[in-house]
Amino acid sequence: MPSAKVHFYMSGDGTVPVLDWLRHLRQQDRRGYAKCAVRIQRLAAEGHALRRPEADFLRDGIYELRARHGHVNYRILYFFHGQNVVILAHGLTKEGEVPDAEIDRARRRKTAFEENPKLHLKEDSHGKDDS
Repeated sequence: MPSAKVHFYMSGDGTVPVLDWLRHLRQQDRRGYAKCAVRIQRLAAEGHALRRPEADFLRDGIYELRARHGHVNYRILYFFHGQNVVILAHGLTKEGEVPDAEIDRARRRKTAFEENPKLHLKEDSHGKDDS
């Protein structure tokens, strides 16, 4: 079975957008948070093999993890580094398609990560929240 090591993107200032988003989500919608956590675990287990409805390719090397609770759609944008490493860039709540601005933000984070992986790597695998 394909698998991947999941890491969080860390900004140059030390903030970790996906962890911050997940913490906020856990306070606002525990079930939505749980669904996102399961998707992260599935991504770790399946890697590139994870497909719709759980994940989808957007463009320019950016993918989305897809979770839904009620009428709310949660997305975590991510990219691959090599074959077996996934970097979670950031999370969002959406109504229609993922906005281009969000994909562009993930692309900028992908570029920054590729230029300096050590600076932008939060070594916390498999989506475990450290709070």
